[in-house]
Amino acid sequence: MELSNCPRCGRLFAKAFRDLCPACLKEIEQEYERCVAYLREKRQAAMQELSEETEVSVRQITQFIKEGRISVYQAPNLTYECELCGNPIREGHMCEVCRTRLIRDMNEARQETSATVEKPSSGNRAYKVIDTKRER
Repeated sequence: MELSNCPRCGRLFAKAFRDLCPACLKEIEQEYERCVAYLREKRQAAMQELSEETEVSVRQITQFIKEGRISVYQAPNLTYECELCGNPIREGHMCEVCRTRLIRDMNEARQETSATVEKPSSGNRAYKVIDTKRER
């Protein structure tokens, strides 16, 4: 086992399968339970309300959603911010506008790259070298 510092609290612990110390893992599980219990009572809760009432950070609640531990389908007002523009989203890492822009930019970059790369000629010398070596 490897010794490591917990990125959340800084304590030294024997790292096995998780990157967090046992105390922080237990605390995160308690935070999760508080969030789930609150959402059972108030399904219409928004992110900020859930965070304030449970004393769990918005970042941690977002992590629970991204891990699939908290379902946004049963909590219709639960949204978190797009990682690029900050607009509210319910799934993934970015909103549809940012996703579309990213795809468009990637396609443009691909087209620019393919236009600048020379196409190999039909008489490729590499094949001739290989054929020459096989005849020997």
